[in-house]
Amino acid sequence: MTATLLELDSIRKVYPGTVALDGVSVRWEGGKVHALIGRNGAGKSTLVNILTGAVQPTEGTVRLNGTAVRFASPADAHRAGVAAVHQELSLVPELSVAENILLGILPRRTGLLRPLIDWKETTLRARTVLDRLGLSLDTNVPAGRLPVARQQLVEIAKAMVSDPSVLILDEPTSALSRQEADRVAALVRTLAAQGVLVVYITHRLQEIGRIADTVTAVRDGKSAGTLPSQEATPERIVAMMFGEQLRFVRTTDHPAGSEPLLQVRGLSRPPAFADISFTLHGGEILGIAGLMGSGRTEVMRAIAGADPSTNGDVVVAGNAVRPVSPSQMKRFGVAMTPENRKEHGLVGVLSTRANICLASLDRITRFGFTTRAREAPVVAHAVRTMDMTVSDPELPVSSLSGGNQQKAVLGKWLNTAPRVLLLDEPTRGIDLRAKMQIFQIISRLSREGIGVLVVSSEIEELLDICHRILILKNGHLTGAVDAGDIHLDDLFAACIQ
Repeated sequence: MTATLLELDSIRKVYPGTVALDGVSVRWEGGKVHALIGRNGAGKSTLVNILTGAVQPTEGTVRLNGTAVRFASPADAHRAGVAAVHQELSLVPELSVAENILLGILPRRTGLLRPLIDWKETTLRARTVLDRLGLSLDTNVPAGRLPVARQQLVEIAKAMVSDPSVLILDEPTSALSRQEADRVAALVRTLAAQGVLVVYITHRLQEIGRIADTVTAVRDGKSAGTLPSQEATPERIVAMMFGEQLRFVRTTDHPAGSEPLLQVRGLSRPPAFADISFTLHGGEILGIAGLMGSGRTEVMRAIAGADPSTNGDVVVAGNAVRPVSPSQMKRFGVAMTPENRKEHGLVGVLSTRANICLASLDRITRFGFTTRAREAPVVAHAVRTMDMTVSDPELPVSSLSGGNQQKAVLGKWLNTAPRVLLLDEPTRGIDLRAKMQIFQIISRLSREGIGVLVVSSEIEELLDICHRILILKNGHLTGAVDAGDIHLDDLFAACIQ
């Protein structure tokens, strides 16, 4: 039997007017992967912040190797052997892989006037960490040039420099394809085999059986139980997280022979993609399936005018247009929600009200000015139709849960009354309930006659919500299938063969 390495006993955290955690207790053993699940706002982030010393518990005890600990800061937790890799990448793109792995602890050597960085030792130490993890990465390449999946591996290597006994991974595969997520899963299992206790936070419930030994759920700030992963069926996981069954029924009744809303003809931007041609009809939900790097996002951004294309035409409701900017395409009725809502979809320091109004200011302003009175009905409509939970629209949008932030992005663009909606990873990093709500919104938009183009790394989501799915490989369309006529395994195989 492996001894308990980390124990939380009756952890309670109270903020003014809010009980974030209410008596959470759990025991986690070393050398295992423990999945931590829960809807957005359930208390996972608060729990992680307490474990890493960023937040102090109001009540309760954390024990590490049988000894009660109380971390005053993340540095305290780090020295005690607790490291974390957060959902948002924290690498410095311009620095090399080796520099990022040893950032803050770069080895020094004696210089004539002052200590100098020992670059040979830096490379050696970085290589040692990578070799331990079984990763073959070039330590001299700038981290920003790596694909997102490999950047995620560098983040894990960076956390492992101090040889922690506890590693917390927050949504490490949320931006990765299934194949890339498998690579991260293999690395996590390697760490567990070396005796590391891994706390693995994920919204991808299908990962749990492949990677975790146990599953612990928190619901509304309270413990909702722990199960061995082999007993954690999807039905039991949903019940633990929500206390109820959630279900979404795919829309299959889009109007046959409806008018073409978007026609893409020979669109190209080498080397990202070439000769992309397809038609999106009114009321149709059309998916694009492909692995990371296949050109999915690049195609979407070119149609939206965010990136230039070298060849090809786009026809929107009969109007031929050469996309040059998102504002131009907005005038033609095309709107796009981006893959990275934090960097490209929202202005985190601005209020929820301001963010919801940003894309439709031309409809709200008079002679270049706006007022709260003009904005109020726009915000109220978005909050209502998106089923958002917003305590105060004047608070920063960054204070909202991930699901509500995604709804704010979607509501912002729906305020422009688009004919065509491009959704790039619309459910990335949000919980199951929020996903179901986003699916219902997409279904409603389809019934209203809006054409929807969807990209998702989770191919099974495309089968859930789309009428048709385009197959994209290495920047080329290789086929199209009806979502109701293909199995998940066959669709995945079509993307990789």
